[in-house]
Amino acid sequence: MNSKTREEDSSKEDPDKDKDKETAEESESKRLLSFQSPSSSLSDDENEVAFETREKIVIVDVESPESIQNVDFVPSFSWKKLWLFTGPGFLMSIAFLDPGNLEGDLQAGAIAGYSLLWLLMWATIMGLLIQLLSARVGVATGRHLAELCREEYPTWARFVLWFMAELALIGADIQEVIGSAIAIHILSNGAFPLWAGVLITASDCFIFLFLENYGVRKLEAVFAVLIATMALSFAWMFGDTKPSGKEVLIGILVPRLSSKTIRQAVGVVGCVIMPHNVFLHSALVQSRKIDPKRRDRVQEAINYYSIESSVALLVSFMINLFVTTVFAKGFYGTKQANNIGLVNAGQYLEEKYGGGVFPILYIWGVGLLAAGQSSTITGTYAGQFIMGGFLNLRLKKWLRALITRSFAIVPTIIVALVFNTSEASLDILNEWLNVLQSIQIPFALIPLLTLVSKEQVMGVFRIGPILERLAWTVAALVIIINGYLLLDFFVSEVKGRLFGLFICAWTAAYIAFIVYLVSRGGALPSTWFSIELSKRFSVTGS
Repeated sequence: MNSKTREEDSSKEDPDKDKDKETAEESESKRLLSFQSPSSSLSDDENEVAFETREKIVIVDVESPESIQNVDFVPSFSWKKLWLFTGPGFLMSIAFLDPGNLEGDLQAGAIAGYSLLWLLMWATIMGLLIQLLSARVGVATGRHLAELCREEYPTWARFVLWFMAELALIGADIQEVIGSAIAIHILSNGAFPLWAGVLITASDCFIFLFLENYGVRKLEAVFAVLIATMALSFAWMFGDTKPSGKEVLIGILVPRLSSKTIRQAVGVVGCVIMPHNVFLHSALVQSRKIDPKRRDRVQEAINYYSIESSVALLVSFMINLFVTTVFAKGFYGTKQANNIGLVNAGQYLEEKYGGGVFPILYIWGVGLLAAGQSSTITGTYAGQFIMGGFLNLRLKKWLRALITRSFAIVPTIIVALVFNTSEASLDILNEWLNVLQSIQIPFALIPLLTLVSKEQVMGVFRIGPILERLAWTVAALVIIINGYLLLDFFVSEVKGRLFGLFICAWTAAYIAFIVYLVSRGGALPSTWFSIELSKRFSVTGS
């Protein structure tokens, strides 16, 4: 009787245990997807999404017994899966290789020699950390940063953030389009003026639309070709000019900084974090079909994206290294060093190294064209996500791309016509555009770090306190460095009392909005002070 009763009792208890287990798994899934606002629960037809379900790449996998029984089981590494996840990181890395960055590289090399290579390396590492957090947000929530900001902030703050993101995108796009136009001018032997090059570059919008119709993978393949073109062009220049290997190694390993190179150092760090790129990467990672209810699948995707992004930024670092060292070898310590810019760099290279079988002027032009074309197309991509995410617009792709492209092309054509007169005027324009993008950096970093630290948004994938501290330290460092650039620029450029008062009033409003973003998210207090306060209170209580 006792044994029979025990069997009956156990059979009654087992279903209860199974129910408890199922309930626990369901609650865990809900926690993982805890940030579900009313609009996020709508279908793709009613709500803006980065990629339609039919556009996403399916990650082929064979279910193992461990993955079926244990939701925490992450499958072992697979080269095939890494290949399927490869793509978004390389598209993201193009922002590290745009014409604005190349100009910063060549000026750093010409003025500072090899001494800032260590800073280039650490700036790339800082940029990698920010981009990994951006990818983490996109994978864990299934939504990109602009969409999350739309739900996180009130209407007025959302529109300010959208406006700032659009300004940053326009500033970056003007530099990229003009860089392409300069390359076209070089490769055509001056047959195409700057404004004509701008119009030709503007057509990339339609190339982008054409490629997108063939799927994400085809688009990623085109970007791979453009990145390979940059790598080969600048590596050829590196091999042709033969910079000192010993000096390159010392420059990477030994930190050096002088008062004469502080501005170039600020430029190297400032070029790394591109506001629109932070929004872009969180959307690109959604091009793969990942089940957000499977914690193991989300973790696996984060792991593969981390590897892929690291490799992509290693490639971008090498390309930036090639450009910096070529100009360090040829122009450091010369009279031309302070006069070199994107416009005349090819001319100086030709005068220094001559023609040959493959003239270095045209090799430079090919690399610059690949950088400009790839970055303008990714700019169009980022513009679609930013506009669609913040405003929740459901537009046809061709119309959305046309609107996004017009936002940048119209100002760029005006700029090309106005500033086509001299190299000096284009240098002034470039300084103003760098300032414009530097101003926008907090409005991408602060929302990102606020959201990635929130358990209500990220569930079990929120970052831990150590990584949170590190991320905020990097963000604060980047913001302070760019703040120095802004201060240095305005001190030298602001003339007149009225303009000075306007700048002061604008600065006060700017700082107030940054304080609002930080305080609303409650990120800094929780990161820096809550741990110490809890320790003190526990000691006092005991």
